[in-house]
Amino acid sequence: MTSIAFIGLGNMGGGMAANLVKAGHAVAAFDLSADALKRAGEAGAKPAATVAAAVADADVVVTMLPAGPHVRAVYGEQVAPAAKKGALFIDCSTIDVESARAVGKDMEAQGFRFADAPVSGGIAAANGGTLTFMVGCAEALFPDVEKILTGMGKAIIRAGDHGAGQAAKICNNMLLGISMIGTCEAFALAEKLGLDPQKFFDISSKASGQSWSMTSYCPVPGPVPTSPANRDYAPGFATAMMLKDLKLAQEAAAKAGASTPLGAQAEALYGLYAANGGSEKDFSGMINFLRGVK
Repeated sequence: MTSIAFIGLGNMGGGMAANLVKAGHAVAAFDLSADALKRAGEAGAKPAATVAAAVADADVVVTMLPAGPHVRAVYGEQVAPAAKKGALFIDCSTIDVESARAVGKDMEAQGFRFADAPVSGGIAAANGGTLTFMVGCAEALFPDVEKILTGMGKAIIRAGDHGAGQAAKICNNMLLGISMIGTCEAFALAEKLGLDPQKFFDISSKASGQSWSMTSYCPVPGPVPTSPANRDYAPGFATAMMLKDLKLAQEAAAKAGASTPLGAQAEALYGLYAANGGSEKDFSGMINFLRGVK
């Protein structure tokens, strides 16, 4: 049994912390939301009154926070001053590469071990313990990181050193955002041409148009029963979150001098969809925006 502090119990973090409990770890949990803390307690974690109280006796600290400034502040001002020297810190937030590298360097300078390990899979995978983790850390540290993340994921892959996990995440989600728009456009066109959506799915899912957006997350009801399209686009991965990741990708592209015209167009389209009532809908609800349906 490992003593773990889990900071950030939102839509993703709550399920992740619960799965660490199921894996046999002793989990102290903290969140600003009283309801989130209550749910964590019901799942077997020990609610903590502050970040400092949660991390004081922890061998491992796992965080799931909204953005880079939160990660910098929480680690610099709350986690590091209260944690045991030598503790392992794993940040599962999706943030900018520069913040991940800066926090990693700072934490190691203070005698801690650090990995950035953003996730892919959405709320269902967080609850089911089937996330994919993209890890940025020293190679020698990876076995210790992997041991903890195994309780929450189906795939744990080291992408490289500090920041590499975040780089992999934003590139992956840019690709996902682009491919979902293409899939939505294809289904919308198929409908206009009189094709039955199920028939189009049966053909395209076995032909060259096949993609994860098609076969695992189909944006129309019916062909993939588990997709959000069957729940009126209740979010597995909200449009607001996709838009956040696409903005991170475009910021990184600008700094790196990379040309990403489709990524830029995807950001613009999701921005329009979010501004027209789609922010809290699943990102696959883009098909309704293309149809002109709110």
